[in-house]
Amino acid sequence: MEKIVTDANFKEIINTDKPVMIDFWATWCGPCRMLAPTVEALAEEYEGKAVIGKCNVDENSEVPVQFGIMSIPTLLFFKNGELVDRLVGNMPKANIAQKLDSLL
Repeated sequence: MEKIVTDANFKEIINTDKPVMIDFWATWCGPCRMLAPTVEALAEEYEGKAVIGKCNVDENSEVPVQFGIMSIPTLLFFKNGELVDRLVGNMPKANIAQKLDSLL
């Protein structure tokens, strides 16, 4: 299951020994809704191996601004608390899984 990422818990979520992927999204965003089932499936598949989170950009402004999120959906990938990669737009599941696998 995905973790809900907020401005308040962001640092706590990325500071782990596991790779972290955060999906920046909004309810009104069509491509975000198309990507949501993929993110949910990856959260199940990578349970225990990686942390998968979702950050609603309408409810949280600090983290999206900090990382220059200009369009959504944007997926940010962290390792050891550091940003290591990003994907912008709706992506095939295989592309996202490949990024996660490279961080494991």
